[in-house]
Amino acid sequence: MTSAPNATRIPQIIAAEIGASPAQVISAVDLLDGGATVPFIARYRKEVTGGLDDTQLRKLEERLGYLRELEARRAAISGSIAEQGKMTDALTLAIARAETKAELEDIYLPYKPKRRTRAMIAREAGLQGLVDALLADRAADPLALAGGFVCEGFADAKAALEGARDILAEGLAEDAGLLGRLRDHMRKVGRLSAKVVEGKEQSGAKFSDYFAHSEPFAGAPSHRVLAMLRGRNEEILSLDLEVDPEAPRGTSPAERACGAALGTGGQGAGDRWLREAAAWAWRVKLKTSLTLDLMGDLREAAEAEAIRVFARNLKDLLLAAPAGGKATMGLDPGIRTGVKVAVVDGTGKVMATDTVYPFQPKMDLRGAQVAIAKAIGQHGVKLIAIGNGTASRETEKMVADLLAVLPGSEKPVKVVVSEAGASVYSASELAAREFPDLDVSLRGAVSIARRLQDPLAELVKIEPKSIGVGQYQHDVDQHRLARQLDAVVEDAVNAVGVDLNTASAPLLARVSGVGPGLAEAIVGHRDANGPFATRKELLKVARLGPKAFEQAAGFLRISGGKEPLDASSVHPEAYEVARKIVAACGRDIRAIMGDGAALKRLDPQAFVDDRFGLPTVRDILSELEKPGRDPRPGFKTATFADGINEIRDLRPGMLLEGTVTNVAAFGAFVDIGVHQDGLVHVSQLADRFVKDPHEVVKAGDVVQVRVTEVDPARKRIGLSMRKDGATPPPRGDREKGPAPKGRMDAGPASGSSAGAFAEALKGKFGR
Repeated sequence: MTSAPNATRIPQIIAAEIGASPAQVISAVDLLDGGATVPFIARYRKEVTGGLDDTQLRKLEERLGYLRELEARRAAISGSIAEQGKMTDALTLAIARAETKAELEDIYLPYKPKRRTRAMIAREAGLQGLVDALLADRAADPLALAGGFVCEGFADAKAALEGARDILAEGLAEDAGLLGRLRDHMRKVGRLSAKVVEGKEQSGAKFSDYFAHSEPFAGAPSHRVLAMLRGRNEEILSLDLEVDPEAPRGTSPAERACGAALGTGGQGAGDRWLREAAAWAWRVKLKTSLTLDLMGDLREAAEAEAIRVFARNLKDLLLAAPAGGKATMGLDPGIRTGVKVAVVDGTGKVMATDTVYPFQPKMDLRGAQVAIAKAIGQHGVKLIAIGNGTASRETEKMVADLLAVLPGSEKPVKVVVSEAGASVYSASELAAREFPDLDVSLRGAVSIARRLQDPLAELVKIEPKSIGVGQYQHDVDQHRLARQLDAVVEDAVNAVGVDLNTASAPLLARVSGVGPGLAEAIVGHRDANGPFATRKELLKVARLGPKAFEQAAGFLRISGGKEPLDASSVHPEAYEVARKIVAACGRDIRAIMGDGAALKRLDPQAFVDDRFGLPTVRDILSELEKPGRDPRPGFKTATFADGINEIRDLRPGMLLEGTVTNVAAFGAFVDIGVHQDGLVHVSQLADRFVKDPHEVVKAGDVVQVRVTEVDPARKRIGLSMRKDGATPPPRGDREKGPAPKGRMDAGPASGSSAGAFAEALKGKFGR
């Protein structure tokens, strides 16, 4: 439950932000505080929260943490000021009204214990009296006034005035109202300025776009901010926040605001000196500290956007279409180290592994093709997954040429898949436990095969940030990144559901209420006692109590078990409602599951009771209509153009097919099979204005693109998805493409040798 002081404040703030009522927020907070997970609440507690979805709940959860920290800080600051005996009604009101941590800290600045400052030393020397005299008599000569305050440490009038200036500057720097106004002004008119560090032009060429760059601070997009920050961290760029750079000294709005805080409207000698002191305080103290604060805010906002984009891409990748439970061959391409081969059956079990050497230095192309063909025949391979790393296109061509002469009408389908993170998994402790007798290099081929069968089940084994669908992931707050990406993985796993009797421990660990420890316990129990016959048997697992069962059961599936409903997403707590629905149809539960016509004739309201409302009843009806339905799309893959293997093979105007690998705020990256993704700028995504690239594409989409620009030196490829662009070249030219350069011929020889190879393959298969 929320504590008394913030019992109404926090729910009201969050409700306004997520488009809900405070009552909905309070209910959700109670469930979260009680140990419920976001997937469980979103799916099985719709009546309690009024139907808050997982997106709303994730934002609620994140903001709840921030606002609770804010309230805790508010209480701590109030307590500290009260202990000092300096609390006033005005301060109490200001603290209560502060909406952000920055506002609270501004208020607290004058009362915050601090190290010994020059202003403190000046006060101890009695120079506060000089400050008071300067403020009281604006007509007096400041130098004359200062002559009466010469003392130890301040040997003359000039030194005394400098001490007075330090006191005034510290006062301005602790004026919460002034700081707020200056921050707002800097945000509105400030310009983010980047310049190259002298002598770093060549070593920092990748940052050349920012060697002399300036743009409005308020509108700087996250990807450019992070690029400039990286350039500064690598000591290639210098960064500054320019504020009114053209204004003559002493006349800028910021300097005038500082002067106004001292009431320097007159023309006396004291007024002039105070204005100069205020301008000095702005240049030396306030601008520096506020720039640091605002740059910190800018970085935090840019990181938040980068993490949001990364999370969205990760979700799309995790929920990509699975190819299904078919025997699959995984090929991890390599040149000198060979192509690693692994065959897995429909459940992902490793059936065979090998390494072939079709490329230099061994150049055993025929031997490699024969070995692959033999494995295809022995294990009934239906899919061939080819990693998209080094030698991917050469390997794909080798396989294509093999399939062209492979006997039989039903040949395996080859698919190029992302191998991002495969090497990380291969060298992990998890992979070592899973394949203790398998070489590290071959584990990658297994992972590539499995991620084609079921991307979600395999990718959960890899640290999310290693999957490669984000930008600047190593530059952002790693704790925040991990927390948000873990939430994405959790939501994706629970949206799809998990087979209790086949899922790996890493996959089970992502199920609501389970976690790594219980996942290992579930697998251990399964290994020792055989498959689970019912969901209820989960309660026999060591340390898995009623609470964990409540959170997890609905997301775990058992196919062909004793209880038909265990194969669905209907929660065990609602089985009674499901049986009433089945009884109303007058048929056996197994017969009614999947019969949409019979279920549509029922009135959902007839099954509502005190415990389960209309949302749950409708969910049960939907699930009975399509039990265990997979929310992921149907499987589809891109076909790369023949002869287009490297950047140098590309020409403007070519029409190609590719797969979207990454979506950023400024556009989408597309793999077109040349080892370097091309960029479709947001302006080139459609024949209309596009604000958010995610409106048009998502990671994993297969798209048609036109090459608009090729820059091999900078490894940049410009692509377009617009239909109103230049006329494409004739079809024949597109199909031929330029001849590959500097490559061996990976295809079968012409004439009789090709026929002989085909005959040899027939011999291998006995056909």
